Amino acid sequence: MQISAKADYAVRVMLELAAHGPGLVKSAVPIEHQDLPRKFVETILVDLRRADLIRSHRGAGGGHVLARPASTISIGEIVRAIDGPLAEVRGMRPHEAEYVNAAEHLTEVWVAARAALRKILDETSLAQVLSGKLPAHVRRMAGGPEAWAPR
Repeated sequence: MQISAKADYAVRVMLELAAHGPGLVKSAVPIEHQDLPRKFVETILVDLRRADLIRSHRGAGGGHVLARPASTISIGEIVRAIDGPLAEVRGMRPHEAEYVNAAEHLTEVWVAARAALRKILDETSLAQVLSGKLPAHVRRMAGGPEAWAPR
């Protein structure tokens, strides 16, 4: 899986909104705190609003606020709002890929990979990332030296 810059920025924007909420947060806050490009963030905010993850208010006193508590918004929801499905194979969902002969069991591998992504991204909330109190299974997976080894 490759996490796009846009998805990474979106998660960082949402973390800043969670950290500076529950009131309205100006878009300048995540832009400055995370050193993000303004135009990119403006596009991301539109996508997050369309996905009902944030609410926006215009005007001098305007800004953005999470649409729900940070504890109920998963990292997976944010990534999907920005990039679509977590895992695709040639533009299809993993379970839709069909193979024959020597590759006949490859669909199971792609489905398992998607399940692993879901286990991490859908079961980790903004609040958990913000507090550093990540789910035990995420800590275990990230805790081993093999997790940090480049391959």
